Amino acid sequence: MAPALAAALAGALTLAAAPAAYSAPTPDPRISTAFSLPGAKVYPEGIAADARSRAVYVGSYADGAVYRARPGRSEAEVFLPAGTDGRRTANGLRVDARGRLWVTDSTTGVSVYDTATRTRLAHFEVAGDAPRFVNDLTITPDGTAYLTDSIRGVLYRVTPAQLAAGSGPLTEAHDLSPALRPRPAGAFSLNGITSDRSGRYLLTVDMVAGDLYRVDPRSGAVRRVTLTGADLKAGDGLDLSPDGTLRVAHNTTNTLSRWQLTPDGTRARLLHTITDPSLQIPTTLAHTGGRTLVVRSQFDNGGPLSPGGPGTPTTFTIASVRGL
Repeated sequence: MAPALAAALAGALTLAAAPAAYSAPTPDPRISTAFSLPGAKVYPEGIAADARSRAVYVGSYADGAVYRARPGRSEAEVFLPAGTDGRRTANGLRVDARGRLWVTDSTTGVSVYDTATRTRLAHFEVAGDAPRFVNDLTITPDGTAYLTDSIRGVLYRVTPAQLAAGSGPLTEAHDLSPALRPRPAGAFSLNGITSDRSGRYLLTVDMVAGDLYRVDPRSGAVRRVTLTGADLKAGDGLDLSPDGTLRVAHNTTNTLSRWQLTPDGTRARLLHTITDPSLQIPTTLAHTGGRTLVVRSQFDNGGPLSPGGPGTPTTFTIASVRGL
C-alpha cells in the first residue's frame, strides 16, 4: 500500500486520536470465539458467509490472503495465499447467489473467484493513478455489485453483463461527494455498504462524520438517513437483515450496534449496543446462522493503528456475538 493511503486509513480510523497500547481483552459472556485464523500477522478486515455451503471467508488487510472456515471447524484454512493475483489487501468480501467470492483490493479493484476451484473468473480495476481506496462491496438481488471508494467518495458498479464478459475497468456509478459533509482533500469518508433484499436502495456509512446514506441504485438519488439514538462514527462494516435490522461494527470504539430501519430505508432507530475491548477493533460483521460473526482486526496490535513496534504475539480470531 502506498504511504499516503496508509496515512489516510490510520487518520480515518483513529478519528484524530491514537488508540491506547494493546492489552488483553476482558471476557464478556456474550462474546466468544467462533474460529481462529492461521498466521502471526493476519490483521483480518473483511468477512463473507456462503449461504449454500455455510463456509465463511475472511480477508487479510496485511497481505491480501483469504481464509475459509468450514462448518464445525475451530480454525480456518488458507483459501487464497498472500499475494494471490498480485493482491496486496483483502478488504471487502461477499459471496454472491451463485457461490462466487468477490474480494476487493484497496489499491486496485475487485476480483471474483470460483469457490470450488479457486480460479479467478474476472478482475475489475480502477483506471489511472489518482489516489483511491476500494473498500467494501454489496451485491443486489439482480447480481450487480456496488463498491465504495473511501477516498474518492464514489460508488463503483459491476453488472452481471460485465462479469459475464470478463475483466475490465471498474467504472463509477454514483458520486456521493456533493452529499457528504465537507472534508479535507484525500480524507476518508465512505466505508461499509449493504443493500436491501429487494434491491430498492443501498446504504453506505461515512465513518468519520457518522452519517448513513441511502442511495437509489437506479436514479442515483442520495439522501442522508435520519438516525435516532446515536450516530455512526467509526462505523465500518454493515449487515442488513431482510426484516430491516441493520447491524454495524464501529472499529476504534470496540462497539457493535443494532438499528431498526423503516421500510423505505430513510430512517433508523438505535435498538442496542455492545461495547467491549474483547472485540479488538471490529472492522465488519456478518449475521448468519442465528449468530453474528465479528472480525477482530487487532489493528492496534502492531497493525495500521499501532503507535509503533511489532505488537504482541497473538492469535487472530473471529468472534461470535450473542444478543445483537
